[in-house]
Amino acid sequence: MSYDLMVFEKTKAPSTKKEFMTWFEKQTEWNEEHDYQSIGVSSLALQNWFMEMKNTFPPMNGDYSPDADLLDADENLERHLTDYSIGREVIYAAFSWSVADEAYEFMRTLAQKHGVGFFNVSSDDGEIILPDGGGII
Repeated sequence: MSYDLMVFEKTKAPSTKKEFMTWFEKQTEWNEEHDYQSIGVSSLALQNWFMEMKNTFPPMNGDYSPDADLLDADENLERHLTDYSIGREVIYAAFSWSVADEAYEFMRTLAQKHGVGFFNVSSDDGEIILPDGGGII
């Protein structure tokens, strides 16, 4: 089991929690016709978020995943490996629970910086935060 967070294109997400959750379920059916590892399918804001995020939480797979030799040499890097699923309107990130607090703070900060929404998938209340700091209720 992983600690899961998601960022989303704010212009594409519904504005009520009920509608958002329906939209989220549709997004996570992973029915788009691409490999979900390529950042080029996402909006510019999501691309910018990912390019900064990957420096601290590198992807397990895809073009930006670190070489095996680098992982063997750096235990901290291995703990930060993240399983990203990259869609047109969302990027879903699955982290190790050992970095949950760090991942939450870093990802939420970068979401605000890059003007994308933030969804705490693993939280009990389904916290959804817009770039302006407001939430979806």
